[in-house]
Amino acid sequence: MSTAEDETVVIENQEVEVAADASAQGMSVEEALQEVLRRALVHDGLARGLREAAKALDRRQAHLAVLVETCTEKEYIKLVEALCAEHNINLIKVSDAKKLGEWAGLCKIDREGNARKVVACSCVVVKDFGEESEAMNVLLDYFKSR
Repeated sequence: MSTAEDETVVIENQEVEVAADASAQGMSVEEALQEVLRRALVHDGLARGLREAAKALDRRQAHLAVLVETCTEKEYIKLVEALCAEHNINLIKVSDAKKLGEWAGLCKIDREGNARKVVACSCVVVKDFGEESEAMNVLLDYFKSR
C-alpha cells in the first residue's frame, strides 16, 4: 500500500536532536513535531511503545520515529536506532518521556484542557501523517537541511 506520496515522505536516515531554534516559517522543530504527532494521532497513524514501534519499523510502515534520549535500556535504544538505519527512516530524539507521552495522547485531559495522568513513553512512530500541514513541511525541510 505504498503510493508515490508515501515514497516522497521517507528521506534518508538521520539522527537528530530536537532543538528550539526557529525555522524559516516561524515554527520551531519541537512545535512542528508536537503538531505532527497530534495530527497523526487523530488519523490513527501513531505506534506508541516498543512493540508497536518495532512492528511498524520492521514492516516499513513508518515515516518518522521519535525516541527519548533518557531511556535507561540500552537494548531498547539500540533496536530502534538499528531498525531506523536499516530501513532509512528519520529518527528524532527528544529529552523528556512525559512530554512525548503527552504529545502521543497517553494522558487524560481535564475540563480546563490541561493534561493529567501523563504516562511516559520512550518511543513513538508516525505511520500516517494525516493531512499535509505546515508543521509536516517544517519537519521535512529540517531533515533535508541536515
